[in-house]
Parts: sequence; structure tokens; C-alpha cells
Amino acid sequence: MDRANYPDLSGRTVFVTGGASGIGACLVERFHGQGCKVAFVDLQRDSGQALAAKLAEGVWFRRCDVTDAAALQAAIADAADALGPVTVLINNVANDARHNAAETSVEAWRQSLAVNLDPAFVASVAAYPMMKLEGGGSIVNVSSINAMWGPAHMATYVAAKGAINSLCKSLAREWGPDRVRVNALSPGWVVTERQLELWLTPEAEAQWREQVALKERLYPDDIANAALFLASDSARMITGTNLVVDAGRLG
Repeated sequence: MDRANYPDLSGRTVFVTGGASGIGACLVERFHGQGCKVAFVDLQRDSGQALAAKLAEGVWFRRCDVTDAAALQAAIADAADALGPVTVLINNVANDARHNAAETSVEAWRQSLAVNLDPAFVASVAAYPMMKLEGGGSIVNVSSINAMWGPAHMATYVAAKGAINSLCKSLAREWGPDRVRVNALSPGWVVTERQLELWLTPEAEAQWREQVALKERLYPDDIANAALFLASDSARMITGTNLVVDAGRLG
């Protein structure tokens, strides 16, 4: 499949959370392939270092616990010092662990929000001043169709992703005068190593295929394609929206 090229992205500094594996790693590679300087953080030190070494020039990586707001803020500042002001932010990090709502402790609830919601706000606020000074920027918050579908056994994750969708609308209005665009990107069930290992059984995939309009697998590349578009000037008048990439599951 031919891939779109966005010349306006070349030379921009992109910051990706959760960029060492899965969708995040694909985002790092695809933005780097557009000529971007890419910084990313992740808890997985070995995977992150391996990806950074593979891409080499124009890539910055740091192991970071995104639930530590000060550490995430410092990472964004240090990445900007190394690569230049961040004008594209991809808030991708998440943990979609399953759980029974009635058995979820208050501590577990707050920990889930600390991973799935808080970093999107913290990172956005940290990157916004740079974007404003640079005359604009793009923030893409990776959400999920689960925020609209609402499956069982994912209450904390679903709540966080729903909040991200609303956060996008509010920040888009507040920062629009500074030409900072804020959008959500909602994938369907994307085939990653984690999904194959934990949940995407042949039976579950067969059920998914019955629910979607396009009877094919979703891959990280499909999500990266949408993220590149939203980050680029081709989407210059798109903000406060939620782009769904789910093979027609919600359609």
C-alpha cells in the first residue's frame, strides 16, 4: 500500500508517550519516516532503547513513568532541549487491563486514571507553551472506541478514554486562538503483540469480524496513518473532533 507523505511534517519535533511497543512504536517509526525528529518515553527500557538505536539519527528516548507528572514534564522539556520545540504531541500511553468493576479498589481506580487519563493532560499542558511560541501545533490523544461502546470489565479504561474525548473538545476551544489543534483518535481492536498474547483469540476475532463492516484486521499502521494526517497541515482546520478508525464497528 502506498503511504501518504506530508512534507510539512519534515523537521518537526514530535513527542510520543508509550512509544516502545505496539501502536506507539509504529507511531515513532512512521513519524521518523516523515523526516520528523521524534522523542518518546516508555517504561520498557530495553524495547525503547532498541527502537531508538534502530532509527538512530533524530530520535530521543527516555524511560519514564508517566504517572509521575514531574518526570513527564521534565522529559518533554529535555526532549525539546535536545531536538527543538515540540509541535506535535501524541498522547498514546495506556493500559487496557480487564477487571471486575465491583472488585476494583479506589486505589486501582485512581491508578488506572493516572495511566490512561492524567498523562494526556499533563503532557498537553507541558507542550502547549512551545506550540504557542512556534505559531501552532497539533495534539493527538489516542482514545478508543470503547469509550463509546462501553464494554464490560473495562470500567476504568472506558471512563478515562471518555474523559479524553471531552478533554479534546475543551482544549481545542481554549487553545484554538493560538493555532494549537487538539483531536482524539479512536482505534478499534488493533492487532498488536499484547492483544494476541492476552485477548485476541481466534474465537474473539471471529466475533469481531461479525461486528465490523470491513472484514479485515486493524493494524498499528492504520492508526499511524490517521495520526500523521491529524498532525499535518492537511488537517489544519480539524480540531476538537474524534477520528474513529475501527473497520466500521461503530458505524
